[in-house]
Amino acid sequence: MIAGTDEVGRGCLAGPVVAAAVILKEDIPGLTDSKKITPKRREFLADLILEKSFFAYGVVSNNKIDKINILNASLLAMKRAILNLPVRPSLVLVDGTFKPDLDIPMRAIIGGDSSENAISAASIIAKVYRDNLMIKYDSIFPVYDLKGNKGYGTKKHLEALKNFGHCEIHRTTFNGVIIK
Repeated sequence: MIAGTDEVGRGCLAGPVVAAAVILKEDIPGLTDSKKITPKRREFLADLILEKSFFAYGVVSNNKIDKINILNASLLAMKRAILNLPVRPSLVLVDGTFKPDLDIPMRAIIGGDSSENAISAASIIAKVYRDNLMIKYDSIFPVYDLKGNKGYGTKKHLEALKNFGHCEIHRTTFNGVIIK
């Protein structure tokens, strides 16, 4: 059983980093990097993936990101996702150049979210999960337009940080959040 894993939210100023791990039970046409498809298509594919795979998530909070840095937080999120799978994979395909520290055979693949279906599936469900979480945060912290920017440093988000300071879900070690 081959699993794919990927994370989303590395470059955000707010919210957690989220990883997913996916073992596809059957082929799903149209899988690719979550950033290359529309939100509507991502939602459609995410529903199919959840129905036709073993999957799990790993989440690392903004506070933990600030303590261990974003690279280590991303690897921890992937590790948690892999360990949360309901079945143990025989191989894990990891998007990128770094692999989480686990006693499971792994292969890092640069651009794997575009070339390996299991990684693409993980990319898609992680993105949908995190985007939905940021939409919920928007109702609590509407001044930052998290529904629109999903935590990324858009002009509106940066202006809100300058005018109102950061809130409890911001990554306080990130440029853009640190007001000089």
